[in-house]
Amino acid sequence: MKRRMKRLVGIFLAVAMCSGMTINAGAVTIDEAEEKADELEQQKESAQAEKEKLTAQLNSIIDDMNETQEKLTAKEEEIDAAEQELVQAKINENNQYESMKKRIKFMYEGGNTQFLEVLMESKSIGDLLNKAEYVSQMSSYDRDMLIEFQNTVKEVEEKEAALQEEYNELNELQDQLSTQQGEVETLIDSKEAQIADIQDEIDANAATLEKLKKEAEEAKRLREEQAAAAAAAAEASSGSSGSSYTPASGGNVVSGSGYFTHPCPGMTYQSSYFGEIREFEVGGHKGNDYAAPTGTPTYAAAAGTVVIAGWSNSAGNWVVINHGNGLVTKYMHHSSLCVSAGQYVEKGQQIGYVGSTGQSTGPHLHFQVELNGVAVSPDSYM
Repeated sequence: MKRRMKRLVGIFLAVAMCSGMTINAGAVTIDEAEEKADELEQQKESAQAEKEKLTAQLNSIIDDMNETQEKLTAKEEEIDAAEQELVQAKINENNQYESMKKRIKFMYEGGNTQFLEVLMESKSIGDLLNKAEYVSQMSSYDRDMLIEFQNTVKEVEEKEAALQEEYNELNELQDQLSTQQGEVETLIDSKEAQIADIQDEIDANAATLEKLKKEAEEAKRLREEQAAAAAAAAEASSGSSGSSYTPASGGNVVSGSGYFTHPCPGMTYQSSYFGEIREFEVGGHKGNDYAAPTGTPTYAAAAGTVVIAGWSNSAGNWVVINHGNGLVTKYMHHSSLCVSAGQYVEKGQQIGYVGSTGQSTGPHLHFQVELNGVAVSPDSYM
């Protein structure tokens, strides 16, 4: 009887020791997992705060880029207006120069005969002096007007140059902002990756913690069962047992019977028409567009003086020809030019090659006709 009681007490003590060891080991592991969970949450919150700070910085950069883009758009409009003003100033200068040449030619061919006749017809010395003064004033007027127009051209050119410099500075600023945007976006991506890694650790630790808690609960259940079995064994002293990621390429080309020859007879098709309403253009299209492969020759629609042959942000490589009597033609988006400003060109003379420079969506020639500064349909002259 005493032996059986000692055996039951020994079994109970062994179960109790094992249970205690399981509880201590389980408790320490769970505490470490919970402590790690807190640390990971703090790391995640810190990374999230840094991401939000970077996002705010990115939004500020984007706002600056939008503001700079608005300034660029406004500056492009100012440059375009200055270009048109320069064209008109050069046309005025050219017209005044042509008028002055005609008067000088008339006086030269007539010699002093007409001048003497005017003076001899004077009725009095006062009348004679008045007429002499009038002739002198006419010459002075021509000279003064030409100087005035030349000064205007110079002022407008300086104005356009200043605007272009401002435009370039804005472009540089936009490039810097774009670089900053890329850098911040990279940092945000890196931070998001860090947050994702931390979240993976949090999820893994949570799974481990959940497993440990289940194991602890299972161990507790087993302890309770073992304790109950031991108690039952102690009571059953009767012996019951327990269980357990460029030059021109050819001569003049004249086609048709109109006042104008076609400026791009080698076109593939006409891609746009004068007056056509397009969502990105206010007031209707100001000319005709002739789609053609890059390098297709373009020609002067009529004889005249080239007043512009150079670069424009919107028109690309373009040519402006003054035909006199208020009639002007404009040719835009060339890949290269064959003429220069001040040059006199004949009807059908090559002026350039089709391209897609400036604000263009594909190779074509934009042909624009203006009468007294107002765009008119090119078809009326062809």
